[in-house]
Amino acid sequence: MVALAALGLTACGTGGTSGGSADTKFVQGTGGVSTVAKEDRKSAPSLSGKTLEGKRLDVDDYRGKIVVLNIWGSWCSPCRAEAPNLVKVAERTKKQGVEFIGINTRDTNEHNAQKFEKEYEVPYPSLYDPIGKLMLRFPKGSLNPQAIPTTIILDRDGRIAVRALTPLSEEALDKALKPLIAEK
Repeated sequence: MVALAALGLTACGTGGTSGGSADTKFVQGTGGVSTVAKEDRKSAPSLSGKTLEGKRLDVDDYRGKIVVLNIWGSWCSPCRAEAPNLVKVAERTKKQGVEFIGINTRDTNEHNAQKFEKEYEVPYPSLYDPIGKLMLRFPKGSLNPQAIPTTIILDRDGRIAVRALTPLSEEALDKALKPLIAEK
């Protein structure tokens, strides 16, 4: 059942709209980037597991920081296009309390994902999720992942604040992070 539901997320996407209802209270922006007002944000699901390096990682351990979750696959051309942008912004915003975590999916061989991270000099860990179980934990009607790549940004309280269903430029990522960095 999980594998069948996850098949809907296998396509490499270049953007889209949310499947949420009118009560989701998020605003679809330009370029496939949606945001939620602080008072309307939903908690992110529990996301934990082994990283590509075999270490245990729990996103809940990052509470108090802004967390950028990037769902990617080594086989995904748009993921390759955005990787340098994510790396640059991750390095530039770390001192501002921003942490990046990848969620690698649909790579049945960890070696391909590790090669991708080495090629792009990715400085942050990625959870290894070959069949997409972590993506299915996001609540329906929230800013859940609906394509690969998807980038989801959690506020300091672990609530879903932003979702991008498109590869991100440095500028778009900076624009999405700026208001969250300013929140206290």
